Amino acid sequence: MISIIKTGLITAIFLTISLTLFAKGPHDFYQIKIFHCKTDSQLKQVNDYLENEYLPVLHRFNIKDIGVFEPIGNDTASNKMIYVLIPFTSEEEWLKIDENLLKDITYATAAKDFLSAPADEAPYVRMESILLEAFSGQEKLLLPTTKDTGRVFELRSYESPTENLLAKKMAMFNKDEINIFNRLGFNPVFYGRVVSGSHMPNLMYMPIFKSVEERNAQWKVFGNDAKWKEISADPENENKVSVSHIDSILMHSTSYSDY
Repeated sequence: MISIIKTGLITAIFLTISLTLFAKGPHDFYQIKIFHCKTDSQLKQVNDYLENEYLPVLHRFNIKDIGVFEPIGNDTASNKMIYVLIPFTSEEEWLKIDENLLKDITYATAAKDFLSAPADEAPYVRMESILLEAFSGQEKLLLPTTKDTGRVFELRSYESPTENLLAKKMAMFNKDEINIFNRLGFNPVFYGRVVSGSHMPNLMYMPIFKSVEERNAQWKVFGNDAKWKEISADPENENKVSVSHIDSILMHSTSYSDY
């Protein structure tokens, strides 16, 4: 009986927290595609495909504000990656995208060599796909007003030990952390809960900086911020255990990225 009551309380707490996490009105969903390449030739093939076939067809479907990024130091890395961030206005729009691509003759014709490449001449080693739902604290993309391929986009992923602890971390973001980031000028493009991916449960977000040096300085300011110290020390947030692993990838946008 005690265990049943305890389980019920945990479930009730999780549901109460969850009600504050998800946007109630129209909000974005995001797909992050990650292409893994071994050679410079593969990297060029993927970039050419994205620039000349994939982004143009998405634009024809009225999907705008697509970000394409390469990690800093990508050219000398053994695993060369390209990240594509695609915003969707709903789950339905995301679900229909592959069906719409198959029907688009212009795209199928232009991308034929890339899509039909033989196994021994594959244009990439592997491709990942991550689906995210926007936080209630920021329901849409917030993009820079000008384009600058020198600026630094930091893609951050926070993994949690359990879904309940992820919900607590998301609540912490929606209540306070987003406000702190905005006040300190981190200018995040998006915040999202991973709906489908290989490192769940987790969340991801992407702040922007003018340079790596500014990025490092800004995180020091954040770490010393009085409000951050207050909420991170609050036992209610369980901040020390709500995040079990953090990945941070510093990237530049490509010349053909929408921003």
